Amino acid sequence: MMRLEGKTALITGGARGIGRAFAAAYIREGAKVAIADIDIARARETAAELGAIAVEMDVSSQASIERAVDETAAALGHIDILINNAALFSADPIVEIKRADFDRLFAINVAGTLFTMQAVAKKMIAQGQGGKIINMASQAGRRGEALVGVYCATKAAVISLTQSAGLDLIKYGINVNAIAPGVVDGEHWDGVDAFFAKHENKLPGQKKREVGAAVPYGRMGQAEDLTGMAVFLASPEAEYIVAQTYNVDGGQWMS
Repeated sequence: MMRLEGKTALITGGARGIGRAFAAAYIREGAKVAIADIDIARARETAAELGAIAVEMDVSSQASIERAVDETAAALGHIDILINNAALFSADPIVEIKRADFDRLFAINVAGTLFTMQAVAKKMIAQGQGGKIINMASQAGRRGEALVGVYCATKAAVISLTQSAGLDLIKYGINVNAIAPGVVDGEHWDGVDAFFAKHENKLPGQKKREVGAAVPYGRMGQAEDLTGMAVFLASPEAEYIVAQTYNVDGGQWMS
């Protein structure tokens, strides 16, 4: 039996990378999926390939969040699962961090997570059937990194919000948990590699090779390595799990 049969899911940042892998895994498990992304053309392309629907969503805009959540609920009938996956990365030495970059990362990674979670939780409460919310944290939220201060701070905030929201929303039958990936290959890491090439005077691709070699498992993660946890946390098997953040990182961090 498919573990998510009859369920509906909204996945932010779902047009590519990890979000796309989550959408594909959920559909394989029987869920109906709304792929929400600021890049609506890419979202529609991905939705057509996977058999999902696409909704335009800018998580830094409250109006866009509410519109996308309402559109998803209207199209799918209800929302049972949310994955807060949309995020940005940036890297700079502390003395070079710009307020605009700080504000942008917190607007998307933290406020976007909080207010999307809030909007979906309101729908779930009104539906009266509980639900599952999965926030995307990071091993960067477990510790500081010299060049990644703002990003680390945003992901630490996601872990904290997951704990607070989990404790608050479980009385409605809404389980809130998070996944903390390590280094995951893909389009995202091509951009990360470029930041480190700039600040650490490395050749393109050098940082990526170094971090992959440093993973105890022996390689960088792939988006598909995260889908098992995402399906599990959305399934009835995770009913008694509340306010936790799970590392899925090949052994990079132990907590």
